[in-house]
Amino acid sequence: MKTAFIFPGQGSQFSGMGEELYHAHNQVKALFDKANDILGFCITDIMFHGSDEDLKQTKVTQPAVFLHSIAAAMVADNQQFDAVAGHSLGEYSALVAAGALAAEDGLKLVAKRAYAMQKACEAQPGTMAACLGLPDEQVEQICNEIDLIVVAANLNCPGQVVISGSKEGVELASIRLKEAGAKRVLPLAVGGAFHSPLMQLAADELSQAIEQTTFMTPRCPIYQNVDALPHTDPEEIKHNLLKQLTAPVRWTETVRNMRHDGIEDFREYGPGNVLTNLIKKI
Repeated sequence: MKTAFIFPGQGSQFSGMGEELYHAHNQVKALFDKANDILGFCITDIMFHGSDEDLKQTKVTQPAVFLHSIAAAMVADNQQFDAVAGHSLGEYSALVAAGALAAEDGLKLVAKRAYAMQKACEAQPGTMAACLGLPDEQVEQICNEIDLIVVAANLNCPGQVVISGSKEGVELASIRLKEAGAKRVLPLAVGGAFHSPLMQLAADELSQAIEQTTFMTPRCPIYQNVDALPHTDPEEIKHNLLKQLTAPVRWTETVRNMRHDGIEDFREYGPGNVLTNLIKKI
């Protein structure tokens, strides 16, 4: 039976995350202590004792989820896996687990990504909303017909699509989606329009950092968000990682492709079990 390690994205954080791993494993302690030095602030204090509000700051959330995820995978009992994938930010954790990125390099990129996304959010405010009960294609079509910035950003599982764009675009799309028969359209409490054209500024900012980082051939394929296909070529991986900021996360398609390629056992590493629940629905 083929196994995949999968890694969650932003939104799965919680106060106390990683503390148990930190005290139980020397290698996790070393990783987290090094992260405090790299980031220039004590992220472990916020992870272990911070409030929900503290953990919601993008500059904290992304490194915190990344660190928790790679630590959990690092100490997993079974280190045998045939593929990896991650949802949005989780793609960086997946690359470290597969040996395509050194942990420190991954952390530096994640910190840069968080900063760049925060900057893009401030420069071009936007929002997101979850649409429940319509097929992916219909949501995409409705967004395409609106003459404002709004796209299907996270295709999470059948009947669950997150839209992203300008506030006006998301509001209008929400009305159209309800008219088309969506069960619910729920505004999300997020800082900006992730995985939409409004993140182009962040992509431009991250481009040089990705280009200057050493990527190695992973020990197994990584199924990437932008095309839901397996990749092992470092240059392709870098290109897709950069496109990911403005492109949709094709999670439903990713899981279906992995199943088609013989993956039967999915193991989620990181805070929460959001992806495990999505995979059950897929």
